[in-house]
Amino acid sequence: MTDQSPANLSRPATAAPGALSDDDVSAIDRLRETHRKLRAELAKVIIGQDAVIERLLICVLARGHGLLMGVPGLAKTTIVNCLAQAMSLQFNRIQFTPDLMPSDITGTDILQETDQPGRRAFVFVKGPLFANIILADEINRTPPKTQSALLEAMQEHRVTVAGRFFPLPSPFFVLATQNPIEQEGTYPLPEAQLDRFMFFIQVDYPKREEERRIARETTGAAPGELSKQIDGAQITAFQEVVQRVPVPDHIYDLAVDLARRTRPQEAESPEWIKKWVTWGAGPRAVQYLIRGAKARAVLHGSYLVRMEDLEAVAAPVLTHRILTNFQAQSEGVGSPQIITRLLEEIGGEKHRG
Repeated sequence: MTDQSPANLSRPATAAPGALSDDDVSAIDRLRETHRKLRAELAKVIIGQDAVIERLLICVLARGHGLLMGVPGLAKTTIVNCLAQAMSLQFNRIQFTPDLMPSDITGTDILQETDQPGRRAFVFVKGPLFANIILADEINRTPPKTQSALLEAMQEHRVTVAGRFFPLPSPFFVLATQNPIEQEGTYPLPEAQLDRFMFFIQVDYPKREEERRIARETTGAAPGELSKQIDGAQITAFQEVVQRVPVPDHIYDLAVDLARRTRPQEAESPEWIKKWVTWGAGPRAVQYLIRGAKARAVLHGSYLVRMEDLEAVAAPVLTHRILTNFQAQSEGVGSPQIITRLLEEIGGEKHRG
């Protein structure tokens, strides 16, 4: 995979004439500058985790939700909170527990007094889901009934209470966390809900020098408030620009090939996929590969989607959509290794072609 420095990029000659208007090109340039300022602002509080931050920003621009996996203490909550601050978005954190009910997150009708003496009426009181960014902390610790209420919000951007629909604010993103340890008493997310998450984002331990900086810089005076770099209306405008980023035909073909080869029942899937995989990625994965590649392209200053953009989003899009079987698990083969091998094989075929 290769990256180009945004500072040295100009509008490429490979872009189709008229694919982007001059206004769109200017908007992408502004987005690239906003991205730089956002990263600089977040760096005041967040040390390291550059890949996690970039993937969260891609989710935001591509109108997707993210599932973060990592052990406690890796600043998952802090990253999401700081992102909401710098974007001037309303943020709510919901701690998912076994006794959490759907009404605890969606809201409920409360009987209240009206202006007329002696008369009372039910008034809907909004729950914590009514915000721009929702951090669903330890989402797998709540029962399926509550998870299904969150699923409706993620898919439909609304909640249903007593047969009435209530739209959620725009923009709206769910960023959920899971703890890979302490699995006792948890409720695994069903595949239908996992598929609604655009990205699976692995949050790893920091590098040694980053951890040293954490020890030096975060144990003194508390940092001040982050300055606002963007707001909800600007985010919505940038999302629309991202949708219009042109995609060459060979990138569409690559996204389709990649998703189809993860399915053991497909004729074109390799024999080793049929040996190790029980279930592969569906059509929604193809959509997210393209949408994620578009967002990644503009963040890196490109005016069309390139091969490296698709490669960069392949792992977070496909990891939670590939279900390995017992034989793969017994041989120590997981989704990340399968995705890497598929990219190498497809890349080799394109190169030979």
